[in-house]
Amino acid sequence: MQLSTYFLSLQNPPSLSYRHRLCHHSLSKRPFRHKLICSLANSADQRSFELVTTLQSETLKTLEWPSLCNYLSPFTSTSMAFSLTKAAAIPVGQSREESQKLLDQTTSALHALEALKSEPLDLSVIEDVSEILHSAASGQVLTVRELCRVRRMLGAARAVSEKLAAIAEGGSLERYTPLLEILQGCNFQLELERKIGFCIDCSLSTILGRASEELELVREERKRNMENLDSLLKEVSVSIFQAGGIDKPLITKRRSRMCVGVKATHKYLLPGGVVLNVSSSGATYFMEPKEAVELNNMEVKLSNSEKAEEMAVLSLLTSEIAESEAEIKYLLDRLIEVDLAFARAAYAQWVNGVCPILSSKESEMLISNGADNALSIDIEGMQHPLLLGSFLSNSTDFITSNSMGPSVLGNKSGEMTPIKSSKVVSNFPIPIDIKVQCGTRVVIISGPNTGGKTASMKTLGLASIMSKAGMYLPAKKQPRLPWFDLVLADIGDSQSLEQSLSTFSGHISQICEILEVASKESLVLIDEIGSGTDPSEGVALSTSILQYLKNRVNLAFVTTHYADLSRLKEMDPQYENAAMEFSLETLQPTYQILWGRTGDSNALTIAKSIGFDGNIIERAKMWVESLMPEKQQERKGVLQQSLMEERNRLEAQFKRAESLHAEIMKLYHEVRSEAENLEERERALRVKETQKVEQELNAAKSQIETVVQEFENQLQTANSEEFNSLVKKSESAINSILKVHQPGDSSSFTETDTSSYQPVSGEQVHLKGLGNKLATVVAASEDDDTVLVQYGKIRVRVEKSNVRPLSSSQRNNAISSRQSFERQGEQSREVPSNSDATESGAITYGPLIQTSKNTVDLRGMRVEEAEIQLDMAIAARGSNSVLFIVHGMGTGVIKERALEMLRNHPRVMKYEQENPLNYGCTVAYIK
Repeated sequence: MQLSTYFLSLQNPPSLSYRHRLCHHSLSKRPFRHKLICSLANSADQRSFELVTTLQSETLKTLEWPSLCNYLSPFTSTSMAFSLTKAAAIPVGQSREESQKLLDQTTSALHALEALKSEPLDLSVIEDVSEILHSAASGQVLTVRELCRVRRMLGAARAVSEKLAAIAEGGSLERYTPLLEILQGCNFQLELERKIGFCIDCSLSTILGRASEELELVREERKRNMENLDSLLKEVSVSIFQAGGIDKPLITKRRSRMCVGVKATHKYLLPGGVVLNVSSSGATYFMEPKEAVELNNMEVKLSNSEKAEEMAVLSLLTSEIAESEAEIKYLLDRLIEVDLAFARAAYAQWVNGVCPILSSKESEMLISNGADNALSIDIEGMQHPLLLGSFLSNSTDFITSNSMGPSVLGNKSGEMTPIKSSKVVSNFPIPIDIKVQCGTRVVIISGPNTGGKTASMKTLGLASIMSKAGMYLPAKKQPRLPWFDLVLADIGDSQSLEQSLSTFSGHISQICEILEVASKESLVLIDEIGSGTDPSEGVALSTSILQYLKNRVNLAFVTTHYADLSRLKEMDPQYENAAMEFSLETLQPTYQILWGRTGDSNALTIAKSIGFDGNIIERAKMWVESLMPEKQQERKGVLQQSLMEERNRLEAQFKRAESLHAEIMKLYHEVRSEAENLEERERALRVKETQKVEQELNAAKSQIETVVQEFENQLQTANSEEFNSLVKKSESAINSILKVHQPGDSSSFTETDTSSYQPVSGEQVHLKGLGNKLATVVAASEDDDTVLVQYGKIRVRVEKSNVRPLSSSQRNNAISSRQSFERQGEQSREVPSNSDATESGAITYGPLIQTSKNTVDLRGMRVEEAEIQLDMAIAARGSNSVLFIVHGMGTGVIKERALEMLRNHPRVMKYEQENPLNYGCTVAYIK
């Protein structure tokens, strides 16, 4: 078969600008065969490899990693990535660099989600064609639909790459580099996509005639033959109809041959014709006229030739796909990586995740050398991912789109960039802090049953695996933790009747295998170490195990009820103690970790709260006292309780101070915003005034010159009698011009006048320090040379030398305002006698500065609505505070109702009605 010229030209197309070379990866390797095990490919010990695989698989089940991966599933777009998350087979870094690369991809995807809000990236069009590729490679000829699926996948992959490149060009290239690197080196098979599109019309699922020259010739010849056959049969059917051999002309196909319908009684009308079929009633024969036999034979022959040519085209395209199988599979794998990166980004937004910092041993050494209390693990406010996912999916609709709510981005330098979100951070599950100092190798957690020891340990294990897999953590600030090559856990009951293992032997067998495979970069989690046997032997065995782990792992977390294990820290600083907090007031755990402390089991307290018999509890207490004659445990509990109370008191003081500081800073910024750029505004005002004076001066000169010119012109024609009248007329005109442009009364004030000037309450003055801005005098001090003035919402005390009176014209306009202010001041003093305490100075109020917090705006409301808002505002204000009620000028209905409420409200000490300083606003003093 010979293909068309255009098809042949596609076999060796010119190099395109966006065609990438294959990177130096082996195309036969799939990227998602990662496992959470260290590479033992070069190891001869097959048993160790199998043991690591088994232990890691059990650890993942214990930590419920598959359940966490299921929370990623709704955020995936392709069926391939969805299957990977359901099978908990998402990629996990096998080194710190690989894990950091996955985290960078997640961060880059978060930036892309923000940039693509208007036109989100649609990865759902990426179809899974792996089965089609397998069929092509095995020699099966692909169908038209299968070829079209491959073409759609290639086109969609190219569109994804181009869209990511477009947003990178429009923004910061560095932000999107990790995403672009995923598809870098991929061959998007543009030639193959064009070949399929050239040969097949995918909208109609048909092979086009231009696919090959032979196919085109066969279809043209078949078309001509069909036209001749159709014309012949039409003539025959019309003649049969005219002869009464059929009710209407009928042309049809029977046994793959064209024929006409004729009544059985008129069969004679087609002499020599071949009966191909008979109707079910036997009344109609379907006959092939003898003249159409050759044409039908040619139609069958050409139809077979056409099918053979189409099959040849499909075979050729199938062979093209088979040759490119490895490259297309590699492209599919890269697209899955992109989909998973966006799924991790959407999950991070859903849980308000933050990017963890993976520390190395070198960075830990540098940190520890720079600070005495340097931390190798610093995770603050970490919520258990599974509990949080369950809470979010139950409390809200489980969002399945990639467009989610708040998050925090982390860049390579560790800086955090917030993303706006409409979600609110949940306080359930209770967040915990995990802080381990550099140099610590074993952490021993003690505390009550049901206190959260195991959950806290699982949280750390999941945090380690999530950071290795490039997932953000549901925590605060910047979590820091090492990269662990293995996370090994012995949590839960290892009893096995099938293997004849008791609870104790099951635990010991598991720990024995963990000790065999653990390395210097491993994290080991052991729950209730040494339990299930004699306490003395359990303590001895546990101590020996911990001493072994101390020198062979990066970090070991163990929980215990053995108080003796907590004393290991006194002998070796590589041990650290932690306790789960338990409230003796509520007899409930708080699920908080108290670092550097040891915790009581509180078994008797918990048993009592559950409802155990009181006599049993009392006898148990007697046994405790007999076993501990010095009552060390009681003193220890009292000391711990006092320390907890002190800590709570200090935390409350800290929160109060923090709130006060935030309020002061907000007030400071409000005041500062009112007074900033005063010097610039003063200079601009001076320039404007100078320009105005120059303009007036030029106007006066021009007018005087005009008068003089008119005087000279009239003087030439005037006689001696008119001379005096012309002079007087010109002098009068010049005096009028000078009078218009002479300075106002304000210029008559000298420095001496200003120094002797005494401002009066309610008078409006100019402030020199504020660029001669107009302010109002609130109160003048007789003891010193200062005066309290109000400019806008700000009241400030300034020196009298910085106050300049208004001009006479301006002062006359201000007199009425001051008199109104004095009258309203007298009215405001007409309040109930309960203001005596304030007048006597026993009660002080906050600064009389209007802010958004102490203001209620009633303008535009109905009277009923205004009553509710005002009552709520008064109730919300603290004691000895002020409230600004903005009621506006309007019709006065809101104002009258507000004043009536203030007069009768039990919390209102007094109020000041609107004055020249605050028109439309009343100030209320709250008890």
